[in-house]
Amino acid sequence: MDNMLISAAKWVGAVIGFFVGSVILLSMGRAVFTLMYPRCNVKEELVDKDNPAMAIVFGGYVLGIALAIGGSLVGPSLTVRLAFYDLLIYGPLGIGLMFCSHLIAKKIILHPFDMTKEIVEDRNCGTGIIIAANHIAMGLIVYGAIAGEGNIFTAFVFWFLGQLALVIATLFYRRILPFDLHQEVERDNVAVGIAFAGVLIATGNIVRFAIQGNFLSWERDLLFFALVMGLGVIFMPIARMLVEKVMLSGRKLMDELVRQDKPNIGAAIIEAMIYVALSFLVGWSVSI
Repeated sequence: MDNMLISAAKWVGAVIGFFVGSVILLSMGRAVFTLMYPRCNVKEELVDKDNPAMAIVFGGYVLGIALAIGGSLVGPSLTVRLAFYDLLIYGPLGIGLMFCSHLIAKKIILHPFDMTKEIVEDRNCGTGIIIAANHIAMGLIVYGAIAGEGNIFTAFVFWFLGQLALVIATLFYRRILPFDLHQEVERDNVAVGIAFAGVLIATGNIVRFAIQGNFLSWERDLLFFALVMGLGVIFMPIARMLVEKVMLSGRKLMDELVRQDKPNIGAAIIEAMIYVALSFLVGWSVSI
């Protein structure tokens, strides 16, 4: 009985330690967020001006950074001490990779958007949702890159491959759209922003499944990554067809999201959730 109590006390102490360490890292991530948006006063936008678009962006970032930190807590550490070392090493690495991911997204995925203008001046919630979803997608990719058994080099390689996959998938999605994504979002079409957000999160989730786990060999892991991402690219147009044919009873998404005075936010939420749901189904299927 005494041994059980001692073990339980040690476990509770370790849990508290990991939680406190994670909260400290989360606070560090909050400081990095201000560096991502140097052209505005984040605190003023959130508290004084009650900017809903900035609140959405920040909320997505908090979830993304929590996922990135969580990757450092998931792994086959043999002792509590080694697990703390992983948190101290891979936690800050995850925050750094999140910052690098933001720079890549700003230059490529979100390059048509003037984020400061859209978020601060226009308070465009559609843009805010897209940027928030991109932060979540980045967090999922970082989680996959640093979770499991490997080293800093393998984590960096698979993070880079994940970023590349996210860029390709989003460019492909924009290519198959029958309308200009940026133009619709810029005119405050929140529905289009929600639908694109689903694509970003779903892609990040599939990447997570493709790169997480213990490193075995470059040949095996790179082949698995390529196969999983290939399946992910195939499922994207299938998801849009599923929304139109099944969920919307044959109605065109184009009509619901763009060709009406008030875009159908409900249809956009359905589309986004189907992308995310199918990303889990794809991931669980390849994990068998």
